Amino acid sequence: MADTHVLTDDNFSAETSDGLVLVDFWAPWCGPCRLVGPVIEDLAGDYQGKVKVGKLNVDDNQQVAMQFRVMSIPTVILFKDGQPVETMIGAQPKSAYQKRLQPYLQAN
Repeated sequence: MADTHVLTDDNFSAETSDGLVLVDFWAPWCGPCRLVGPVIEDLAGDYQGKVKVGKLNVDDNQQVAMQFRVMSIPTVILFKDGQPVETMIGAQPKSAYQKRLQPYLQAN
């Protein structure tokens, strides 16, 4: 299993600037976020070397959360070369994330 990257206000731009990056916006007190966490970790393993997977704690990193208008969590945003291309709000099954990732993987 691949590790997820810990993203912060300070390293966010650098970590998401190149290639495909899937970012889980979450908080430790959020029940649905705890359900999505293992799914995100599975995706990191499944797409290792193809998609960087990161987690950003919105309580500790409010600047980035505000920049991308994250109003409810969990929110998962797919970035391509630093630009958001897909946004998924709420807890979803692994297959839903895979379906949204697939077109970008085929394009690369």
